[in-house]
Amino acid sequence: MIDRDDVAHVARLARLALSEEELETYTGQLARVLAHAADVAALDLSGVEPTSHPLSMVNVLREDEPRPGLDRDEVLAAAPEVEDHRFRVPRVGS
Repeated sequence: MIDRDDVAHVARLARLALSEEELETYTGQLARVLAHAADVAALDLSGVEPTSHPLSMVNVLREDEPRPGLDRDEVLAAAPEVEDHRFRVPRVGS
């Protein structure tokens, strides 16, 4: 399916300097990966619904509905420092 010359060509395209030992190793590994991909491609998947996840997913978040916010005066009363009805924070930078 794939030979050493194919792996060397792809390595050159990717600008990878592979040793002879690495070429042999990667040729065998890539051949096994491609053989597995061919096995998967040969499966009869007619009638199998496409999915993005193997398990059915359920949205566990609450409905996005408007709710009343916090009272501004109450929140500012709990702040360490307030200035002009806003949180006072340390200056950033010089």
